[in-house]
Amino acid sequence: MKKTMLAAAILIGLTGLTACQSKKAPEAAVTSVEQASAFTHFSEQFIEAFWQEAPTWALYSGYHKYDGVLKVPNSASRTDSLAFINGQLAQLKQFDLQSLSPKDLIDYRLIENLLERDRWEIETFKSWQWDPSSYNVAGGFAQLINEEFAPLDDRLRSFLARMENVPAYYMAARENISNPTLEHTQLAVMQNQGAFSVFSDQLLEMVDKSGLSKEEKALFNTRFELATTSIKQHIEWLSSLESKLETDGARSFRIGEALYEQKFAFDIQSGMTAKQLYEKAVADKNRVQREMAKITTSLWSKYFSSPMPSDANLATRQLIDKLSTKHVKRQDFVDEVRAQIPELVKFVNEKQLVTLDPNKPLVVRETPEYMRGFAGASISAPGPYEKSSNTYYNVTPLDGMSEESAESYLREYNHWILQVLNIHEAIPGHYTQLVYSNESPSLIKSLFGNGAMVEGWAVYTERMMLEEGYGNFEPEMWLMYYKWNLRVIANTILDYSIQVNGMTEDEAIKLMTEEAFQQRAEAEGKWRRATLSQVQLTSYYAGYREIYDFREELKVKEGDKFDLRNFHESFLSYGSAPVKHIRTLMMN
Repeated sequence: MKKTMLAAAILIGLTGLTACQSKKAPEAAVTSVEQASAFTHFSEQFIEAFWQEAPTWALYSGYHKYDGVLKVPNSASRTDSLAFINGQLAQLKQFDLQSLSPKDLIDYRLIENLLERDRWEIETFKSWQWDPSSYNVAGGFAQLINEEFAPLDDRLRSFLARMENVPAYYMAARENISNPTLEHTQLAVMQNQGAFSVFSDQLLEMVDKSGLSKEEKALFNTRFELATTSIKQHIEWLSSLESKLETDGARSFRIGEALYEQKFAFDIQSGMTAKQLYEKAVADKNRVQREMAKITTSLWSKYFSSPMPSDANLATRQLIDKLSTKHVKRQDFVDEVRAQIPELVKFVNEKQLVTLDPNKPLVVRETPEYMRGFAGASISAPGPYEKSSNTYYNVTPLDGMSEESAESYLREYNHWILQVLNIHEAIPGHYTQLVYSNESPSLIKSLFGNGAMVEGWAVYTERMMLEEGYGNFEPEMWLMYYKWNLRVIANTILDYSIQVNGMTEDEAIKLMTEEAFQQRAEAEGKWRRATLSQVQLTSYYAGYREIYDFREELKVKEGDKFDLRNFHESFLSYGSAPVKHIRTLMMN
């Protein structure tokens, strides 16, 4: 009923706008104000309706009205989702784009992209059929236990309510899974096993000591037993499926050019096709290799007494190998990351690069088990509804690696590159950007932002920090930065080549080790990541190039008036909007 009334109100506003277009300017201006008011109202209603449609996303975003709801991913749920999408798009399309302000137009485009992508996912991409790793209840339950956004008893009651649908959830998952890939099935087995770090004996002890009533505790134990049994049954089913796929063969993880271009358009929103970005990355790879060759030439005699090889890439590779032996001990890896954060904060503050809020905590922790197997380091940030909650820097310890694999990994994240990693993930990269995003006056931009802008900002800050003197312009630091940046460029080449051009594992490893100078363990991990995801690896390079190029353009335009901190804070004030939209707002 509310949606119908809202649509009618918007239609009346649009009718009034059409009637006013031939009249005098003041009346048109009034209608524009009404249009803005109507869009604000629509946006607010959309967010509330979307949280009902996506309660787990709401939980991650810090909106806790639907914490106890676990949607069962069955055919009825998909039908309801499509009805929601089509209804919201119908309301959205009643707005006159010419009458929206630039800021509202960006929100319009973000909502439109979100809805159309979700519809494409259900109807065209259909990963709900072939990606078993998309079914895992652990994350939402872990959020309830680990985040202290409410009294423990309240969170346990949400946990209790949420557990009711766990058996039906996994039953629906098994009904959905059809012709899956082997790689996503293997990931699903590993990550669902990690759920028992959440559904643990420690949790039951917590419940026993809580303020829940005797009846609630009894129901909790009953549902806990049903939930853990269903997870175990699902893992057994997945393991059997994995064996069958290994024997009989499985669907390819490669999605092909048509689907890749469609996914790229939805996920990156750069105004470039995936193929155009790929071609630009190939050209950039050659440029960066030339810069690395220059540094290698200048440093060669410092580290070697033998003549430098005539093959520039070979010489660069040898120097990188020499430098990479300088790294932290494997048992100190997480602690070293933790120790570097205050130094980055100090540098950013002294150089006045961007204002950091000391009241927004960043906590370095070991990556929870249910999140492992995809990336070695990541950020888990609170949503705009929980601005004061912890942001976690997840760092995976190297305990499970063999000595050989651990050494290869540490050589990749050596003394210099570990610092660049921390810039990227923490200060002033992801952590800083996400704090600012939560402060954006537009919830739409904060909640439904663009991944390329988020990743691009983190990559941009790496170079910006070195340009401002981090590392004292040490050539070794710049060489390792270029190696790291080359990895970003190679990510785009790798992802497109694997998913579209059919690049083999051997070819991928050769690109990463011989062309991008990566260690084999890192290359093997990246291959695995590129088989489990699509397009996301291109977001780093796409966003970085747009941000850096925009900054340089603005420096020319403003001349002596250009101020780096003002640029950063203005850029970040627009939330996580696509870079092309932020550029439009800042250039006006």
